[in-house]
Amino acid sequence: MLRRLALATALAFGTVVAAPVFAQEAAAPAAAGQAQAPLQIVQSIADQLASAIEGHRDELKHNQEKLINIIDEVFLPHFDIDYASILVLGQHAHEATPEQRQRFAKAFYNSITHRYAEGLLNYSRGRVKVLPFNGDLNDKRTMVRTQVVLDDGKLVSIDYAFRKGRSGDWKAYDVVIEGISYVTNYRNQVDAEVRKVGIEQLIKNLETQGEKALETMAKDNKDAK
Repeated sequence: MLRRLALATALAFGTVVAAPVFAQEAAAPAAAGQAQAPLQIVQSIADQLASAIEGHRDELKHNQEKLINIIDEVFLPHFDIDYASILVLGQHAHEATPEQRQRFAKAFYNSITHRYAEGLLNYSRGRVKVLPFNGDLNDKRTMVRTQVVLDDGKLVSIDYAFRKGRSGDWKAYDVVIEGISYVTNYRNQVDAEVRKVGIEQLIKNLETQGEKALETMAKDNKDAK
């Protein structure tokens, strides 16, 4: 349950980030034509998602596709699906055709969002705190660190890895929950599934079964250990 709730929050970069934490780091909005910094991106997504979800939880609870559309509109432009999917495919990315990589990226993202979307409805203001920056800042990659407060008061650390693309825009490509990388976790599952059924069948399973395919992969990977 903790992982489901944490991943739900991760999908939204922390749906309701506490505003005071950003007072200094992201106080000034990016100028027109200037790429947003990762902290500014997190702030923007948090504000947009909070506005879209608050007051509409009952409606969204019974209309998952509308919730998915909200996530897509707010979150998708800031997530590097293609790069993340290549990392998840690992060595199998070289075996896949460009068309297969594109299909995998789309099917995998859709499966993930459908699996965890409803978890976003469990969060309210003050649940997520962005921590002060602490690390090596460079012009290619950086990490935004946050903490999520669960119902029992426990804190879950969720970090977001960003990279700057050729266009100069920052996009997230990995989520690290309590030290466990989303990319690494699913890479192991995907690797086992590709060896079992082949990359084309894996893609078809994701396209036709969606979140059920993810659950099967997770179960098979757990049973194999």
